[in-house]
Amino acid sequence: MKSIEIFFKAMRKAIYLVAVFLLSSQVLYSQVTEGEKNLRKQTTAAEKGWNTGAVFSLNISQTSLTNWAAGGQNSFGINGLASLYANYSKDKISWDNSLDVGYGVLQQGAKTPFLKTDDRFDLLSKFGRKASEQWYYAALLNFKTQMTAGWDYKKDPKVKISNLLAPAYVLGAIGADYKPNKYFSAFLSPITGKMTIVNDTALSKQGAFGVNPGEVLKGEFGGYVRAAFTKNDFTQELLKNVSLTSKLDLFSNYLHRPQDVDVSWENIIALQLNKYITVNLNTHLIYDADILFDTDNDGTPDKTKVQFKEILGVGFMVKF
Repeated sequence: MKSIEIFFKAMRKAIYLVAVFLLSSQVLYSQVTEGEKNLRKQTTAAEKGWNTGAVFSLNISQTSLTNWAAGGQNSFGINGLASLYANYSKDKISWDNSLDVGYGVLQQGAKTPFLKTDDRFDLLSKFGRKASEQWYYAALLNFKTQMTAGWDYKKDPKVKISNLLAPAYVLGAIGADYKPNKYFSAFLSPITGKMTIVNDTALSKQGAFGVNPGEVLKGEFGGYVRAAFTKNDFTQELLKNVSLTSKLDLFSNYLHRPQDVDVSWENIIALQLNKYITVNLNTHLIYDADILFDTDNDGTPDKTKVQFKEILGVGFMVKF
């Protein structure tokens, strides 16, 4: 959690520097030209090195029916997302840190329990040193898990299929980072270690998420590619209020079935209607040959499937 502590320290420092800058600009307004103000701002940013921020969104949906002849059920759903980042860039050093936390629940009918619709915790840190104009020597560390237990709502809501740290994924990689512009980056690593954690006794005994039955950890060694695209300033009139983030992760295990490439592809599209109201579309596609599903209903997982999640909502968004 060291990167989170650094983030908050950087945030406090950034707020302090901005406050000092605004105060000094106000006092010296009559003596300083606009060009000199811009130059001072650029100098301050260069000395600081940090670029920090956060986005918080909350989507709520609700349906209430009273004596409704067409039928239906009352429902209430809520989905929240927090995305924080703290990026450092100065001289030849580049250090990117991000934390994405999402959670959502849905209730259909007044007497039914809340069902989980989203649950994720994703912490990433990438450190690089410039090698050329567009390339960096880089190292990456990524940790993913969920925060609460998951249940098999379709078959038996009392059957637990996941939990906190079950699974959790820790990935460490050394390679090169390609940054041709501020929108796109591609991290390429031929040396990558991946660890799967299933810290739940019942799930571990089942051999869930690819671990050997009864074991908590599974280690893999292979190659890794992570491509990321983020754009918030489209010049086209039709897209000027649209932001797009796309992340693609590919991992191949050199030691076991390298042709079965693990895929994680996440997209977030946000349409800003006004300062606070947005329409959000989140999609997440996962393919992992180690995650099996019970396709013949005999109680034993036997087949790999493509996983896909889509969340569409209208709600509140605040940026810092």
